[in-house]
Amino acid sequence: MRIDLNAIQAWIAPGSRVLDLGCGDGELLEQLGKKKGVTGYGLEIDPEQITRCVQRGVNVVEQNLDTGLTNFADASFDTVVMTQALQTLRHPHLVVREMLRVGRDCIITFPNFGQWKARWHLTFSGQMPVSDLLPFEWYDTPNIHFCTFRDFEVLCRQNDWTILHREVVSESKLGVTLKDFLPNLFGETAIYHLTR
Repeated sequence: MRIDLNAIQAWIAPGSRVLDLGCGDGELLEQLGKKKGVTGYGLEIDPEQITRCVQRGVNVVEQNLDTGLTNFADASFDTVVMTQALQTLRHPHLVVREMLRVGRDCIITFPNFGQWKARWHLTFSGQMPVSDLLPFEWYDTPNIHFCTFRDFEVLCRQNDWTILHREVVSESKLGVTLKDFLPNLFGETAIYHLTR
């Protein structure tokens, strides 16, 4: 399981109702169901991923997140989760606002585009970085909004969203050592737990 998916499980209460936006193959919801008795739905746009969700026994709805969450009532879920999708949305701030309308709280993970490796690569090669975390060329990437820890925290302040928890994760030895000291520079993935 991806490192960010492992980290957020501690923030989800047993037996809660969870909505997973951009749920991919349904791995997170499947694990939460087995380990914590969580029930819920995944939203996904990719037909192949939807098929994988169904094979896992995960309830999934085909839906484009950029169209909003108007098909869900206020406070209809305990927690709304969105992992590694914020940077792919046309209007990420509006989707976060909807997440906090539909759920009591939300958990968001995204790649930190301010991480030192990305800065180093751009500075010395003059080209957008390609890595295990960001495996796309600039012309075919689904990432349309590049965000750092600082950028996201400014957005939270501007919208009066309360940060309940923040986790910084990194898989490199240097990142693991320094991520808590300088998260915007050494954290590879940002994980935020928010409420209104």
